[in-house]
Amino acid sequence: MKHHQTARAKATHVTQFHRRRASQFTERVLGSRAMARFHETYMGVYFDDLDAFQILHNARYLLLFERTIGSFWKHLGWGGVLDAQKNPDQFHLVRANSVEYLRPVIGVCDVRVRVWVEKLGRTSLTFGFRVLPTDEDNDYAKGTRTIVRVDPTTQRPVPWTDGFREVLAPYRADLNS
Repeated sequence: MKHHQTARAKATHVTQFHRRRASQFTERVLGSRAMARFHETYMGVYFDDLDAFQILHNARYLLLFERTIGSFWKHLGWGGVLDAQKNPDQFHLVRANSVEYLRPVIGVCDVRVRVWVEKLGRTSLTFGFRVLPTDEDNDYAKGTRTIVRVDPTTQRPVPWTDGFREVLAPYRADLNS
C-alpha cells in the first residue's frame, strides 16, 4: 500500500513538472499542415485507469481529452464558474466524439494530450486531439470532438461571438491550411 501511495505521489510530482513545461510546447506543426498553435498538457495514467490487460481503458481517453479542454479554456481565461455576462460562449453541448486508437498506452505513466481547433463553424466548433508519449510524437490515439454553442435558456444553437472567434484564431487549423 505504501509503495502504491509513494508511486502515485511521485507520478503526481512528475505530472506537475510537465504541466509547468507544457507552455513551452504551444506552437508546432499539425501533421503536414502549416504552422498552427495548440494547447498541450501532461497527464498521469494511474493504475485505476488501466483495464485487465494493463492498458489505458478506452473510455479514459475521452476523460484525458475532457481535462485538456478544461485546461485550454482556463489558459484562455474562461475557466471557472459559468457567467453569461463575462463569457456568453461558455454554454455549449457536445455533439460528437470520435477516437481512433492507434497503439496502447501500457501501464502507469505520463502522456501528453494535445488539442487545437480543427474547424470553427457558425454555431459549432470541432477540436482535434492527440494522445502522445512524453518523449516522441508517435500517437497513441487521435480524434475529434464537436461542440455546439447554445442559448442557456432555450438550448437552441446560437452563433459564436466575434470575440470568441478572435481569441481562438491562433489555434484554428482551418485558417492555417
